[in-house]
Amino acid sequence: MTRIADLLAAGRTFSFEFMPPRTDEMLRNLEKTLMELEPLGPSFCSVTYGAGGSTRANTFEAVSYIHHDTSMLAMPHLTCTGQTRDEIGVLLERYRDEGIDNLLALAGDPPAEGDPAGDFTYATELIELANQVGDWSIGVAAFPELHPRSPDRRSDRRWLAAKLERADFAITQFFWTAEQYFRMVDELDALGVDTPVIPSVFPVINVATAKRFTAVNGADFPPWLADLLDPVADDAEEVRKIGVDVATRLGQELLEQDPPGLHIYTLNKSASAKEIWANLGLGDGR
Repeated sequence: MTRIADLLAAGRTFSFEFMPPRTDEMLRNLEKTLMELEPLGPSFCSVTYGAGGSTRANTFEAVSYIHHDTSMLAMPHLTCTGQTRDEIGVLLERYRDEGIDNLLALAGDPPAEGDPAGDFTYATELIELANQVGDWSIGVAAFPELHPRSPDRRSDRRWLAAKLERADFAITQFFWTAEQYFRMVDELDALGVDTPVIPSVFPVINVATAKRFTAVNGADFPPWLADLLDPVADDAEEVRKIGVDVATRLGQELLEQDPPGLHIYTLNKSASAKEIWANLGLGDGR
């Protein structure tokens, strides 16, 4: 049993993020990716959760596979959107009974279609319920460029600070320039927050996907990045190489300032994640 809060107290964490598979073919691809990344010894692996719980069962299966069939530490995402208290309660009990010690509690993105209504609005409500069910190390999300539903910077940072008081750590949504992260950390520090906030990096493998994810996060897709990627958008390997270079440079800038860790999006593919890991000299993250 390992708690991410304890790992962070002992030093930096280096981690990966995966998506739950939707088909048998995607499941086989995820298992292959996990096998290829496991030798790197990440501190933990997180598994995302679809809007409105659309991949809830698949998230559980992926987390269970990582927990039981690999040497890696698994952390499931939980989201508020479209979820009832009973649904989340049952899921928490299943994770507790599986021996899962870590959770990432998120408000979540609204589904593209359907009714997003549920019993929860804020991640802090998930934290409250989780603490009634088990003894967890709980993380939350932080948005360096502000939460897309925040009215202004001042209120965003105060709400984030209040959320971090209830959590053991945070992981950022991805961003494209290190200054965004450092500014957020300085603003939280000014509010007396010392909860670890782990920055994340996103290696682009598809230009349209990267732009869509950026927009959902309420972040800016910088012109310099568009200038690099748009001319080669139809060349998948060139896009991937640029994505690795950009993520590596960002990771280097972040690590120079001694963040609590680094979280790498994989999009369920190993090649870019492995290259970034090697470029940054992360070694065995355990």
